Amino acid sequence: MTVNIGKMFQNRAFLSPDLEGYVGDGYRYTFSQANSRTNQFAAYLKSKGISAGDRIAVLGKNNEHVTASMIGALKIGAIFIPLNYRLQAPELIYILNNCAASMLVYDNEFSETVDKIQDRIPTQLFLKALGSENEFESALSSMSPEEPEYSGEGNDPAVILYTSGTTGNPKGATLSHNNLFWASLGLMHSIEWFSHYRFLSIAPLFHSGGLAPMLGNIHAGVTTVFMPDFNPAAVWETVQKEKINFMMSVPAMLNFMLLVPGIDAMDLSSLKHIVCGGSTVPESLILTYKDMGIKVENVYGITEYAGAVTFWTHDMDMTKSDSVGLPVIHGSIRVCEPGSNRELPRGEIGEICCEGPQVFTGYWDNPDATASVIKNGFYRSGDLGKMDDYGYLYVVDRLKDMIVSGGENIYPAELERVIMTHPGVAEVAVAAKKDDKWGETPVAFIVKKADSEIDENEITKLCRDNLASYKCVKEIRLVDSIPKNALGKVLKRELRDLAN
Repeated sequence: MTVNIGKMFQNRAFLSPDLEGYVGDGYRYTFSQANSRTNQFAAYLKSKGISAGDRIAVLGKNNEHVTASMIGALKIGAIFIPLNYRLQAPELIYILNNCAASMLVYDNEFSETVDKIQDRIPTQLFLKALGSENEFESALSSMSPEEPEYSGEGNDPAVILYTSGTTGNPKGATLSHNNLFWASLGLMHSIEWFSHYRFLSIAPLFHSGGLAPMLGNIHAGVTTVFMPDFNPAAVWETVQKEKINFMMSVPAMLNFMLLVPGIDAMDLSSLKHIVCGGSTVPESLILTYKDMGIKVENVYGITEYAGAVTFWTHDMDMTKSDSVGLPVIHGSIRVCEPGSNRELPRGEIGEICCEGPQVFTGYWDNPDATASVIKNGFYRSGDLGKMDDYGYLYVVDRLKDMIVSGGENIYPAELERVIMTHPGVAEVAVAAKKDDKWGETPVAFIVKKADSEIDENEITKLCRDNLASYKCVKEIRLVDSIPKNALGKVLKRELRDLAN
């Protein structure tokens, strides 16, 4: 089967022309209006000599012009690259050179960054969006809203998502039209993703957790309400005003949202569920939101899998809320011995491997890296996990984050779960410290809750009461914050540097 994602958008506009497609600051577009805008952008690209296979990069926050750029580019076979707007100039320079972007669309607030990099990248075409000089809107206004001649389909590259570069320069995970199509099916047929629902887009569009829902929304006929910056109070206000039904989040977001005063007096009845990923969702958080009438559901996602791999929902076994659930429809997983293709028995910890039409086509211009992670049609995630007798997946840790101390394997996530039970701990992350005797030992970086005191001896005792002695942390460091990437995932490489 072959598909063009832009054609999928046209079909949605045909089926639901008057359904509200996108809502943001100062605009409301029906799917028909939004489709016309994608056509105008496609026409603009062609007028500038952009054709199939060329790369179009966007440096922008969550807004309709980002999705208009994506769909317009995909209609004519160009490749869309959403850039992490939190990166520094040297990091953006590397990415834009690596993908050889022909055009850069950017938000007005990033003008200073673009001024710094434009002489050091191959990009020749620049288009500013938002602000008083909105070149993006001016460009669209002079172009035809008619459907362009389509190009690109099936396994042709559609989107390049650059990884966070935790082990060196970022790699561009290339996702095809088919990858995106099947990933969107995996969303809308695995959890509640219904036509006429309203989705709050907070997770950044440069991340699969933010981008994948856009495809699910097109497929299902869901209204997307954009929020460019996360603000806990504004989230609840928007939920009430726009009658939001669901959203994507990470645990830190959910914690901050609970601190907003007056939640009990708000009408949150429209909000059915919140999908949460990026790290383990504590049971206490799930239960707190459940008492509010909101279902928090776990997702395990991978960029190279075009988004979600598994979901745990409230329709499943509630005693397994510490798992990430079961595979999405049309997908499958197995747990293999690291470094081999041998599938491990249920209950044993190994590397999580994924199969299905969502597996990416490879890293951009990096065949060696691609060959190292795709084996026999399976993507080797680098994540450690185990499956129980019922097929529920439990993510244990990253393979590269595993600590080997005296020949024993220690999983930082296991220690973190124990330490988080201390009432004074707000956040914790465990990383390896080199040790002449043991090889490596675990160090815990702890952010304490406001107005609380933490006795390091209590943390040590907590570990010893719940874990084998060799697993216990050997050093505790109280810190003001823990380094994270744009979606709230802890940057363990930076922690390892701090530990040593």
